[in-house]
Amino acid sequence: MSRTPVIHQKYNQQHNDALLAEADGLQTLSHFIKQNHIKLNIPTVHSVSPDCLEMTAIDSQPAHANLMQQLGHQLANWHQVTHLQCGYHRNNYIGLNPQKNTWSDNWGMFFTEYRLRFQVNLISEPNIKQHFNDMLDQQQQALIDWLNAHLSHFSLLHGDLWSGNVLFDSQQVWLIDPAVYFGDADADLAMTEMFGGFDQSFYAAYNKIKPLSEHYANKKIIYNLYHQLNHYNLFGSGYLPGCQQGFAIISDVLK
Repeated sequence: MSRTPVIHQKYNQQHNDALLAEADGLQTLSHFIKQNHIKLNIPTVHSVSPDCLEMTAIDSQPAHANLMQQLGHQLANWHQVTHLQCGYHRNNYIGLNPQKNTWSDNWGMFFTEYRLRFQVNLISEPNIKQHFNDMLDQQQQALIDWLNAHLSHFSLLHGDLWSGNVLFDSQQVWLIDPAVYFGDADADLAMTEMFGGFDQSFYAAYNKIKPLSEHYANKKIIYNLYHQLNHYNLFGSGYLPGCQQGFAIISDVLK
């Protein structure tokens, strides 16, 4: 006799389509991992409306080294799968903020305009918005060219891969709350380091299959500038130094 699945209900208080976008992202990830035999788990979407998302409930437990290694190995295998374009078929959300998407063949342009510029234009403080827009204007073409030059291929990205969005039960790894799009795999790996990083066994396992790219140290800061800007817009001035560091690295790299 099969057990009735335990359902987790997630409610939307924002009066937008965030849950519909989340369900779409979960279904995209689920289809991808099944198609490519990736040994990670995505909650099954049982039903979704603008107000409520019903999905698999996870009995979350502390991770142990074997599951961290599994996460590293499987994410590296995932990131090796090549796709034809960057972007995504619909807009979605990064936290509570909208995430703008389109399809593109130009990763540098996509990341500059649909990730960095979009977040800069959400900034409410006029002087800071103008300063960051001016910096993007000055560096835009050089940044586009640099990002394109150091991209190996387009990968499917979870999009918001910090430790809070990775759960573990007694035997399996689960990924939740995606902000899905296609782009540089280093953007996903960078996000794992945003809030203290994952266990070192994760990085060792990942690097064994997909070694860090030559320019990862700088790409990490540039890609996390997107998340620094998003957190600045959501949570305020505590994230401003991270934004300033990201723009400083762009200026330094592109000298």
